Amino acid sequence: MAAYREVTLSVASMRRRASEIRAEMVANVLSVDVAVGDTVAPGDTVLLLESMKMEIPVISELGGVVQQIKVSTGDVVQEGDLLVELG
Repeated sequence: MAAYREVTLSVASMRRRASEIRAEMVANVLSVDVAVGDTVAPGDTVLLLESMKMEIPVISELGGVVQQIKVSTGDVVQEGDLLVELG
């Protein structure tokens, strides 16, 4: 039973992570291009980051509705920080 529970929790964690958009590098947030409640499609730009004088669009890999935005324009994000959560 314990092994089954661990596998179930792992699958649930993977599903949760799929809806999270995280920073891939240390960067400054230049703009937030979505709002809570917006519907995004795969390939839509949700944020614009700046790192080493380069602008880096953050593209959604999945479609969904924006549930939470965890950053604001001007914030500094670290690699792995949660930026946007889709539902």
